[in-house]
Amino acid sequence: MNTADLPSTAFDQPDLWSVLSSLDDGALDALGFGVIGFDAADIVQRYNATESRLAALGRHQVVGLPLFTVVAPCMDNALVAQRFHGARQQARPLDATIDYVLTLRMRPTPVRLRLLAGPADAPPDRLSYVCVQR
Repeated sequence: MNTADLPSTAFDQPDLWSVLSSLDDGALDALGFGVIGFDAADIVQRYNATESRLAALGRHQVVGLPLFTVVAPCMDNALVAQRFHGARQQARPLDATIDYVLTLRMRPTPVRLRLLAGPADAPPDRLSYVCVQR
């Protein structure tokens, strides 16, 4: 699906996980907030242009690397990483929005994070997402 097919995609819209899962890379890049998609092994598979620009990390520097130990170790904690791991272990969806402060490679930056993991009946290769609103 591309951006022409959607009226708009907002950080706080309901069912954002399903919307992100259906977007092609161009539509993902057009979003006004950062999106990091990662697989069950926490390896980054998708990284949109907004997050790349705001984090000053090129897609080639991020895709294929572990999210919580290499790309964003400041998220390797109970507030972020452990929520995804718990949802995965319990085969349940996750949709949580938290206020957070990013600290890696930059001065402390207050953001809102939206943590998204799909339902248990989603395909096994489904991605989870961290969305970043600055």
